[in-house]
Amino acid sequence: MRNLFLDEQKVISAHDFTGSFTDTWRDMRVSMVLPPLTVALFICVVMSIMMFIERVYMTVVIILVKLLGKKKYTQYKLEALKEDLEQNKSYPMVLVQIPMFNEKEVYKLSIGSVCSLTWPADRLIVQVLDDSTNEVLQTLVELECKKWIERGVNVKYETRNNRNGYKAGALREGLKKDYVFDCEFVVIFDADFQPDEEFLLRTVPYLLKNPELALVQARWKFVNANECIMTRLQEMSLAYHFTIEQEVGSSTCQFFGFNGTAGVWRIRAIEDAGGWKDRTTVEDMDLAVRASLKGWKFVFVGDLEVKNELPSTFKAYRYQQHRWSCGPANLLRKMTKEIIFCEKVSIWKKFHVIYAFFFVRKIIAHWVTFFFYCVIIPISIMVPEVKLPKAIAIYIPATITILNSSCTLRSLHLLVLWILFENVMSFHRSKATIIGLLGANRVNEWVVTEKLGNATKPRCSVRPPKRRSRFGER
Repeated sequence: MRNLFLDEQKVISAHDFTGSFTDTWRDMRVSMVLPPLTVALFICVVMSIMMFIERVYMTVVIILVKLLGKKKYTQYKLEALKEDLEQNKSYPMVLVQIPMFNEKEVYKLSIGSVCSLTWPADRLIVQVLDDSTNEVLQTLVELECKKWIERGVNVKYETRNNRNGYKAGALREGLKKDYVFDCEFVVIFDADFQPDEEFLLRTVPYLLKNPELALVQARWKFVNANECIMTRLQEMSLAYHFTIEQEVGSSTCQFFGFNGTAGVWRIRAIEDAGGWKDRTTVEDMDLAVRASLKGWKFVFVGDLEVKNELPSTFKAYRYQQHRWSCGPANLLRKMTKEIIFCEKVSIWKKFHVIYAFFFVRKIIAHWVTFFFYCVIIPISIMVPEVKLPKAIAIYIPATITILNSSCTLRSLHLLVLWILFENVMSFHRSKATIIGLLGANRVNEWVVTEKLGNATKPRCSVRPPKRRSRFGER
């Protein structure tokens, strides 16, 4: 009996110890973890609602635009403009710039496509801006240019002794050449882009019709979208950008971010905006914002696609996303005051540029995905004192996810993989936006996205013989 009593006493003591430890941990958790977690949760919930409202707003706008047939580029009656251009033979001088840096796999592709554009030879100048550091490759690019010169194309091969300003520096130097002074418009193609022969006939007439128009932007078509799972997931993200974001910007306030390639600029608008600047890694967005503040208008041609290549390695994609996330945040930091005090645009447009274009889409979108979905929600599960409403934890994120992925119906079965992939990338993007806002190290890091020339490499036409599938193998 005595031993039994002692055993019961030990059990009671153990229970008392466990209970006291649990109470101590609960008190510590409530006093130390709960207050900062509640504040962080409140901030993330507000940002999530902001992002939700923005996504729903753009969805409503794009539905109305399609139902009412109010896409901006369809209002110009392109076929009539093309006929007028061909009948009057009033072709303007057009400059096409192809900036490149050690583009071994794709330089023939881009130069060949641009030199095949349908446009009078005496009204077209092709400018190859080669910043390559490989002398052998420079020689090969120059030989390719000479080959097209012999075929009657006016090709100018330009090099620099340095890479100051990177792409922006090359484009800026290219516009200073004497033979450019007679050009009215400039087209920009990155080294992996393959425009159709009628690209100029489907873009330049818009600029001729509307003298207030500064930019005509085409959308991208990815030749290697089926290369691997990662390229399929990238296609899902970028399809939303072109189908919704660019179209909504074009149809509402005639402003959106220039994609850096596959676009036609009015040279006078570039000069009016202050030319190319290399203060951030998004020189294209920088120019677009400054031109918009000067009162210039843009149009996005959604049915004109230009073939190009997606990064097919994670390293290349990560560097690209760092540049695309860090640059806009740094540009917002440098241009906020300029946007606020600009007198040529309305308050509505200022609000759209700062709040919707920059803050929600370029910063909040990354932070919500990482801090809220990947950090706060998992932590709140371990702290039962935090009550997270079902609408905030499930319905809003689900709605945002469905809207983001709805533009690529053929890849909906990859939705779960896309969510996981975007969560991983949100860490890199959030870090990049913080670097951009603070102007920290790597803020001006420029790593050229590696191109593998997937579009030019022939696919293997011989398929391996089919084996009879066994149940065990399945």
